[in-house]
Amino acid sequence: MVPVLVVVLMTRVTNHELIGVTVFWVASLTDWLDGYLARRWKQVTILGKLLDPLADKLLVAGALLSLVELGLAPAWMTFIILAREFAITGLRGIASEEGVTIAAGTVGKWKLGFQVAAISCLILGPRLDQWLYAWTGKEVFRLFIQLNHPYSFFWGMGVLLLWVAVVLAVWSAVVYFRDFWNLLGDRLLTGTSRLTGDEEGKDSE
Repeated sequence: MVPVLVVVLMTRVTNHELIGVTVFWVASLTDWLDGYLARRWKQVTILGKLLDPLADKLLVAGALLSLVELGLAPAWMTFIILAREFAITGLRGIASEEGVTIAAGTVGKWKLGFQVAAISCLILGPRLDQWLYAWTGKEVFRLFIQLNHPYSFFWGMGVLLLWVAVVLAVWSAVVYFRDFWNLLGDRLLTGTSRLTGDEEGKDSE
């Protein structure tokens, strides 16, 4: 569903905000439902633990990059979030090579929740503000906060939620690095891991 979301947002089809946020919500819901059912039916697998976070990353990356192109999301925030995702994906690959699976932690799940809320507000916010200002005439729906340019209420809420998501992204990255090091740090330092060990020497023995 990620390519569908990107195409809808980037081509700005009629009612692209409504269609885009609907596609985003459905994708997020199915992602959550997959994990819920896997846990309930006790069908959690190592492959699922690796692919589930990857699906989250693709969905968030597709949405945020589209929003940056549309001028609705700050590029530097998007960079921090995506840089974190690339770093964690790399560590997951190293851990997987060592036969260790590090599942997403609580902070990471909160981070994803705030990302979903922020992206929803950023996609749908301008349309909501337009409707509510036309309906009520209240200035709060036309101007929320003043930075480099005016933010409307729901769009501004999206930016504030994205701030929280950035903080949680950095925090969850620190937690993940800590867990990674606690599990694999000794192997990497002593050269006993698959990545740092002398495979040729082992084969000759």
